[in-house]
Amino acid sequence: MRAVAKYGAVTSLGSLVLSALVVAPAGGATTASAASHGTAVAAARAAAAGIAFGRCPEAEMLPDSIQCGTVKVPLDYAQPAGRQIELTVSRGKATGKPAEYQGAFIYNPGGPGASSMYFPMAAALPEWKGIARAYDIVGYSPRGVGRSAPLSCIAPADFLKAPTPAPVQPSPSYKQERIAQAKAYAQGCARNAGQALRHYTSLNNARDLEVLRAALGEQKLTFMGASYGTYFGALYATLFPSHVRRMVFDSAVNPATEQIWYRNNLDQSFAFESRWADFRAWVAKHDKTYHLGATPEAVARSYERVRARLAEKPAGGKVGPGELHAAFLAVGYYDGYWTRRAGALSEYLKGNAKPLIDQAAPEAAEAREAENGQAVYTAVECNDAPWPTDWKVWDRDNSALARKAPFETWDNAWMNLPCAFWPAPRQQPLEVHTQRGALPPVLILAAQRDAATPYKGALELARRLKGSVLITEEKAGTHGIGGGDNKCVNGYLEDYLLHGKTPVRRASCAPHPEPDPVSLDRRAASPRLPHAV
Repeated sequence: MRAVAKYGAVTSLGSLVLSALVVAPAGGATTASAASHGTAVAAARAAAAGIAFGRCPEAEMLPDSIQCGTVKVPLDYAQPAGRQIELTVSRGKATGKPAEYQGAFIYNPGGPGASSMYFPMAAALPEWKGIARAYDIVGYSPRGVGRSAPLSCIAPADFLKAPTPAPVQPSPSYKQERIAQAKAYAQGCARNAGQALRHYTSLNNARDLEVLRAALGEQKLTFMGASYGTYFGALYATLFPSHVRRMVFDSAVNPATEQIWYRNNLDQSFAFESRWADFRAWVAKHDKTYHLGATPEAVARSYERVRARLAEKPAGGKVGPGELHAAFLAVGYYDGYWTRRAGALSEYLKGNAKPLIDQAAPEAAEAREAENGQAVYTAVECNDAPWPTDWKVWDRDNSALARKAPFETWDNAWMNLPCAFWPAPRQQPLEVHTQRGALPPVLILAAQRDAATPYKGALELARRLKGSVLITEEKAGTHGIGGGDNKCVNGYLEDYLLHGKTPVRRASCAPHPEPDPVSLDRRAASPRLPHAV
């Protein structure tokens, strides 16, 4: 799922019946038992070795105040003495007094395919300063990501080729082109990774987290996962409930086994349609600023005019309909992008293409990181669960969905289509569940109109993790709300991480304010966009 995970809940999708799912065993009880033993062996080994933190490599581009190190984990936990891979780790030391110190706080931003090596820099932000006084702020690159045994499926230069089309109603010939591309991509992953490809999984990400906990010298884990990070965090809670100290799940993936990952992606595509409507309604409300239309429908027509012009003549030779769509997908994730994207659209229609080029044109310098993130995303999601292997199923389901939710549906389908032709064996997803009392209280944060991880996922996770507490930002749709713009949400987050305090069961926060329209020369910096579950 994009930012990995794509989810959502819509009863109207009930007619999208799945069939032809490949159900490849994860190895059965024997393999699971061997992996459990291997995790214990690897964790004990990591606890003895620790992490030798020191100056960060120049490639990480981190300030001198942050330290870096590595931790070794088995490629295959069923063979803990076999091939080892190194995960890169970053740390910002706690800034408070010794009496305030509570240990290491590990963060994962999602993906699959995203790194949190940058996260210790958050300690300087007002929203995180209190937490940073009590904790060492720890980031890391999961297996396959960044310098952690990096995975690649195609040449980075080929990954960001532009301009590209993005037909809302793809023709039969275009569909065949995308099928061929998906097959070639899956083959490239297999060719580059070899036998290692099957070991990029959410279960192994959860096991790696257990080894990282031990390497940091922590008896119990304090962890926050956003988006996809909530899914393997939930797997961790299921596998190692007695090792949990405090856990925060921010923008939760629906962890039901039948949702991983094909259904979650369909649900996410449906949910993005409502979030796209939210953006258009906001632009229409500020028509005096943007002049894109006084109704959501008029704004949509303005967007379609831009799409049509870019199809005829790409802006700057690099921004076609595909790049336009990718840039505007961001407004579904974060309303912090609304002013910039609306301004760029407005300026383009006035004859000034530069803002749109600046925001949408692919950057050659980012090609390697982008391709790496997509490779890990694909490998993890394809390995984690059964997928339909018959193109007719994909075509039927996405054609039906696109009639209701055209904005993201086909783009999402093309991104995940390599899973139809995946050469590695698929796992059966682990049932996420804990018994009441087995797990300490954990905190779930969710925005009610989140499109990337629709709200139903948070409700399902709360049901499965007994004793969890759900905090809802009502009538809001930002993806990833902890440490963001809502002081109410941040208050619950800080009370929990610093004092272990939670509401009895659930609580709600009013939405954060909508963005104020600003001119392009006064715009604020946009938020960092995590790799898209």
